[in-house]
Amino acid sequence: MSEQNIFREVDEELRSDRMRALWRRFAPYVIGAAVGVVAIVAVNEGWSWYHANNAAQSSDELYTAFDLIDGGDLPGAQSQLDALIADGSGSYPVLAQFRKAGVLAREGATADAVAAYDALANGQSNPRLRELALVLAGTLLVDSGTLADVESRVGSIAVEGSPLRNAAREALGLAQYKAGDFTAAQASFEAVINDPMTQSSTRNRMGYYLAQLLAQGAVAAAPEADAADAATTAIDEIVSDEAPAAEAPAEVAPAETTEAVPAAQ
Repeated sequence: MSEQNIFREVDEELRSDRMRALWRRFAPYVIGAAVGVVAIVAVNEGWSWYHANNAAQSSDELYTAFDLIDGGDLPGAQSQLDALIADGSGSYPVLAQFRKAGVLAREGATADAVAAYDALANGQSNPRLRELALVLAGTLLVDSGTLADVESRVGSIAVEGSPLRNAAREALGLAQYKAGDFTAAQASFEAVINDPMTQSSTRNRMGYYLAQLLAQGAVAAAPEADAADAATTAIDEIVSDEAPAAEAPAEVAPAETTEAVPAAQ
């Protein structure tokens, strides 16, 4: 064996020894890191499964409550919703709170329903859900509360830029009508009608409100027309707002004129 081959073998042995030494030194860290990655993935998957499983269970519980409501078992629905509020996952407890307040209103427990909506509004960080709770509470208070009760809940929502502005304006207008402030009620209803984002069904409903105000003489009628005529006109416009315009009658040809023929001389 040549001297060069001997040196090569010695170098290879030394490199192997160094690699084994490095491996023995760093192997625990490498293996630990690999185990850590596997553990993190396993925990993440387990957590995702846990949340998905809980969300599916909460969804089933909510639909069970809906079925009980549809079947008329309101006490059973209340119990189901209470359990979901206490132990539900994700956004389902909030949905259950809204539905529970609706069930209370359906049972005639208006004060409890309003209190539930108020609690939702006060506990919500989401401004849209907060506004929804306030509008629902204000709508219930149109019949059972005062104008001040309704205004305190929907007054800040019945403004331009709020997605629920027209629902708030309607509740406010009805409360103003009930309180005898007919001019303010007219302004609230007209604000809904003049909003370009108002749906046709809502606009028609506001038209009926205004027609009622005109019919009872609560607001000034149009010039040269009494209140009843103005109300009839308003209703006709609502009914025919989708109808095509009538064709203009054809112009009547002018009658021929016959010139007098001078008598023969």
